[in-house]
This record gives sequence, C-alpha cells and structure tokens, in this order.
Amino acid sequence: MNVETLTTCCPSARAEGDFGPIEGPEANAALATLAKAIAHPVRVEILRILVRKNTCICGAIVDELPLAQSTVSQHLKILKNAGLLRGEVDGPRVSYCIEPLTLRRLKDLVGGL
Repeated sequence: MNVETLTTCCPSARAEGDFGPIEGPEANAALATLAKAIAHPVRVEILRILVRKNTCICGAIVDELPLAQSTVSQHLKILKNAGLLRGEVDGPRVSYCIEPLTLRRLKDLVGGL
C-alpha cells in the first residue's frame, strides 16, 4: 500500500505537539502505561510488523502470527488503548496503523532512563 492508502484506511495521525517531560511523575506514569502495553512478546511483534510494513493492515496481522484471530484482536486492543496504534472499523474489517507520535514518546521515555 502507498501513503495515500495509509491516510484513507486509518484515522489521521495525531497532530505534533509537546510530549511533556521525560523525567518526573508524569513521565514515569506515561512510561509505565506504555511499558505495560508492550509487556508481551506478541505485542512487540505486532508493533514490529506494523513498523516494518509502514502501512495499514487488516487480517494480515493474524496471518503472520501463530495465534487465533481472537487472541491477536485482544493484543491489538491493548496496543490501541495505550495509543500505540490507530485503527478504524469498517464493518467486519479493521485497519491498524502505528501511531508515530506515541511510538516516538515511548522511545524518548526509554531513552531518558
């Protein structure tokens, strides 16, 4: 898929903004929330798949993992609730994309340790 498809299958990426501090209580809470979301190897693999493909993916995520669709859906829900993914439901089809600003925030927070 091309970039045009990326913007049409998922909601727009969040606008660039201030991420806040990388130290202190607010940063600690943000890092803990994001760390909890990626605290399972399958969720890390899902992020890697989405980053590598740099596009929206629907059922193809399930095809790349040795897990039931319901299990993958639960992992996707956790990542989306943490803000690491964007997603759009269109009937039975769900498209997922990386939320680049949240991923960048995670990298900044880990780098600040």
